[in-house]
Amino acid sequence: MGQHTVHKMLTWQEIRGFGRMALKVTGTRNQPFSEFRKRVFTEAGDKVVGRGPSRPDQAAFLGLSEAELTPSVQGAIRTLLTEIDDLRHEVERLKAQLLRIEILADQDPLTAAINRRALIRELDRIRAISHQYRSPATLVYLDLDDFKDINDRFGHMAGDQALCAIAERLRAEVADNDLVARVGGDEFAVVLTQASLPVAESRARHLARSLEAKPVEFGEWSAPLHVSWGLSEIRPDLESEEILAQADAAMYARRRERRAGA
Repeated sequence: MGQHTVHKMLTWQEIRGFGRMALKVTGTRNQPFSEFRKRVFTEAGDKVVGRGPSRPDQAAFLGLSEAELTPSVQGAIRTLLTEIDDLRHEVERLKAQLLRIEILADQDPLTAAINRRALIRELDRIRAISHQYRSPATLVYLDLDDFKDINDRFGHMAGDQALCAIAERLRAEVADNDLVARVGGDEFAVVLTQASLPVAESRARHLARSLEAKPVEFGEWSAPLHVSWGLSEIRPDLESEEILAQADAAMYARRRERRAGA
């Protein structure tokens, strides 16, 4: 006997369910779908065009009645819906990949704090919020004094460990809505939301004391930390780069005063 292809007939409930699945995917590779529909209409001799309301059990799917859903048409529908499902998974995979890329683009690779690029963007956002809601916010700029000595004495691996410890301690001290950024080298910035200058000064002093309270350990060795810091109010009339520059200048002024008084 010759080989015969056996087609499993779909129930009308399955067909309607496939239709609902198809409607969930839009905007991606629509051309194969339109070509398929055009071909079906041509082969059907446009019989389905202009047909009046059908009985519930004769409702149309893609312009076809239940009677016109032959095994070959059902097979084409299965292929189409499989492609749609594959496309849905591919879109989800690409979205997840894009999210990972965005995180990497905003993150300092050593300390996992946000980088300068992300900090400037967040300052732009906070400036707009502060202007709209009259909500105070302040930038704290922190720099490690004599950090080069740690690298020279213990090596760059120890220096990297110290930077990671600083970022971790800062994250542990700030509120959930605050931000910790590594601006570059041994310089960090903390955005204190809901903090006026007097409040921010008290919190910045506490942050510096917390960092200095415990030396960074490298095996059998340890190194004390010394921190200088400066403040700048986040205001809508200042550009984000200006805010960062003002806090940096305030940090250097504080360091000079402390060393002059030592």
